[in-house]
Amino acid sequence: MTAGGAEQPVAIRGADVRVQRGEKTILRGVTLSARSGEVLGVLGPSGAGKSTLFQSLVGEIAVSGGRIELLGEDVTELPLWARARRGLSYVPQTPSVLWDLTVRDNLATYHRVVHGRATASAVSVAVARLAERVALDDRLDVRAGELSGGERRRLELARALTRPPRVLVCDEPFAGVDPQQASRLGDMLRALARDDGVCVVLADHHVEEALRVCTRAVLLLDGEVAAEAEPSAFREHPLVVGRYLGSWARTIPPPPPQP
Repeated sequence: MTAGGAEQPVAIRGADVRVQRGEKTILRGVTLSARSGEVLGVLGPSGAGKSTLFQSLVGEIAVSGGRIELLGEDVTELPLWARARRGLSYVPQTPSVLWDLTVRDNLATYHRVVHGRATASAVSVAVARLAERVALDDRLDVRAGELSGGERRRLELARALTRPPRVLVCDEPFAGVDPQQASRLGDMLRALARDDGVCVVLADHHVEEALRVCTRAVLLLDGEVAAEAEPSAFREHPLVVGRYLGSWARTIPPPPPQP
């Protein structure tokens, strides 16, 4: 990824990341990195270790070995909240909205948690801007529990943007979302990378949408990185065809050109 001819810096890196749970090895020395302004897709079958990898990157679980770097700093021993303060935001796979609160109150709550004391007017302005950014400005007074799957995911994205991130990790952002809403959310993630220089790392089983959004993809198999390529080449990779998607991979429409 370049800007003005210069290569963008590495925003997040995992080096030889290993996770052992009892007798079971989940990650077997995963090494990958993603740069500012890039959308990296981490794809693979269920059980490949994608969620465990993401939990390791964000600090939700401790690694058994290896190193995690965020914006050039070793954060391997830092918890999730400390990594968040350094510019990392996380949209987990499991729902994380406050179901009984409205969209407005969800965002106001997140804003106060992140920014501490603020005047009511300042919170109101921030909430309105976040809601507009994720196209929920007409749903501010709707309870989160009444939102559609796509709207809920956009609310979770808005929460992740409460502190403008340098790195955004999204685990299954398109899960439970219809194709039209998934495309809308994918456009938002792509715009964050393109327009704001955010490094976006995502995993999802909606492979068509993931490859449309990504600038690069890696294949995770059995807790190891098995392949890495740009989306068009990823679809043709022998391991992607042979061990992940089969010949169906070649029927996935190629992503549109990057602007």
